[in-house]
Amino acid sequence: MFKVRKRQLELLSQAEIVKMRAAGQLAATLLKKLGAAAEPGMTTLDLDEIAVAFVKEHDVVSAPYLYQGGGPYPFPKSICTSLNQVVCHGIPNKKDVLKEGDIISIDVTLIKDGFHGDTCGTFFVGEVSEEKRKLTEITAASLIAALKVVKAGRRIGAIGAAIQKTAEPAGYSVVKEFQGHGIGRKFHTAPDVPHFGRQTDGAKMRAGMAFTIEPMINVGDWPTKIMEDGWTAETADGSLCAQFEHTIVVTDDGMEVMTVVGGDDPLMVSPGGSIRFA
Repeated sequence: MFKVRKRQLELLSQAEIVKMRAAGQLAATLLKKLGAAAEPGMTTLDLDEIAVAFVKEHDVVSAPYLYQGGGPYPFPKSICTSLNQVVCHGIPNKKDVLKEGDIISIDVTLIKDGFHGDTCGTFFVGEVSEEKRKLTEITAASLIAALKVVKAGRRIGAIGAAIQKTAEPAGYSVVKEFQGHGIGRKFHTAPDVPHFGRQTDGAKMRAGMAFTIEPMINVGDWPTKIMEDGWTAETADGSLCAQFEHTIVVTDDGMEVMTVVGGDDPLMVSPGGSIRFA
């Protein structure tokens, strides 16, 4: 989610993966709850207050709250809420009222027993246009394609190549300024996980690596701009953006998604028509 500084690679033990799984499942539970609450008339601050209550109820920590890794001051809220043309790091506030036809990306990261679970989904607010529906579907498909290529021995570049191969032939662009990142005891660590590139790029994936894959896909061109608050990133051309994200751990024969609930297939369609990772 946030920009990554170079850090040392950590490989997780089986005991640590158990803790990562618990953190991921709880983050996914909160994301599902927030997606269901994203209805016309709600403010993004209302969504943040739901997250704050959830964190207190489960005695965990919201990693974005007061995080200092990106903007000019600590991030002031517990989740990121990115509406329509906002790419990422939108700050919840009482002025952003959800309207029929909006799309909103909600990014959640929880710390449980010292380990992070990081996930994001794009949700429909009521009925949306075909343009927004198609963008969201392609973004979800881009993440699914990326998950399928994760395997020990392959290079990180295979992830970005799979995302580009899915999004760009459909007429969309892949945001390049923000990327996935290693995660575990720390919010952001090695490896960097670009959402573009060649299969031969980057370090080799190794069993025990934990990282996020979080493609941000635009209707228009890929460049972004940072708004006056120092955190919120929007598409430079004002076009729509969608995002999905999972935390995964590389295994000997593939990968395991940490941010799912009860082992369900990650691609879920709600009664309201919104595609989400649950």
